[in-house]
Amino acid sequence: MLKIQAILGENDVMAISEALKVVGIGGLTVTKVRGRGKRPGPEIHASKGSEIFVPQFNDKYFIEAIIPESKEDEVVNIIKENGRVGKIFVSQVLRAIDIATGEEGESTIM
Repeated sequence: MLKIQAILGENDVMAISEALKVVGIGGLTVTKVRGRGKRPGPEIHASKGSEIFVPQFNDKYFIEAIIPESKEDEVVNIIKENGRVGKIFVSQVLRAIDIATGEEGESTIM
């Protein structure tokens, strides 16, 4: 099993979510976070437009899914095709346990 995490600079979450449903990835966690990247955020005009403020942190979207290893390339491509700006991280999941049933392994994410 793999954990796919993506930090998106723009709200492309719905397009990614719908595309993941088509390939059988049902579980997805989405969090709206604040952060900074290489590019500065958009300027904000304050005080009736006479002052310009560049915020240190901007809104970002963090999505996370646990997937079978066989779907790695497919999921990464979906995020790349439907996301405009951001990063994707892939890491190994050693163990998954369903709390309600006590079931373990890949069947817990399907």
